[in-house]
Amino acid sequence: MEIIEIFNNLNNSLNTFLLNAGVLAPILSSVLIVLEGMFAFLPVFVFITVNLLTMGNILGSIVSYICTIIGNFLTFFLCRIGLNPLFQKYIGNKRKLKKMMNLINKMSFSKLVLIISIPFTPSFFVNLAAGLSKIPKKKYLYALMLGKICIILFWGVLGTSLIDCLTNPIMFIKVVGMIVVCNLVGKVINKKFDLDKIFDTSKNNS
Repeated sequence: MEIIEIFNNLNNSLNTFLLNAGVLAPILSSVLIVLEGMFAFLPVFVFITVNLLTMGNILGSIVSYICTIIGNFLTFFLCRIGLNPLFQKYIGNKRKLKKMMNLINKMSFSKLVLIISIPFTPSFFVNLAAGLSKIPKKKYLYALMLGKICIILFWGVLGTSLIDCLTNPIMFIKVVGMIVVCNLVGKVINKKFDLDKIFDTSKNNS
């Protein structure tokens, strides 16, 4: 419970600070949403909540959604062009890592959307793994665009926080339900447009 209390105090402190920042509040929270894709410890739901409170539900959700897409794809892209060549040269040929990366490379679009849509998954580590893999950039971008809709709903519209999910069974059920819906939508889109074939890494790594 001490860890939960620490997170709760941190979230409350950040929320209070941003809400007292006046006209700078939505700007600061939007910048922090972008940075959340690079720094796993940042509580994105606090920043989304601030955007909703300062800009309204509709505009706040749209701005938060755009910012989280930018932040996550930017982190993925930087890992792809900066770390991926070094990873492939010095580490990627090790048997266990190579096996794991092959699993990531072959991950279906719907599974990728599912992982991205889980609110407890640190964005940075997902971006890092995808950046080090051979997942096509367009495939990851489209998966982000679909999966992050659920994140905005989780943390913003539903008013759900990590603390709520850990302590409130009803909130946990809502989160699980949203993840299931997002996974089903991803499968439907994948089947309708045959995205796995379009983004076949053996044919196209762009």
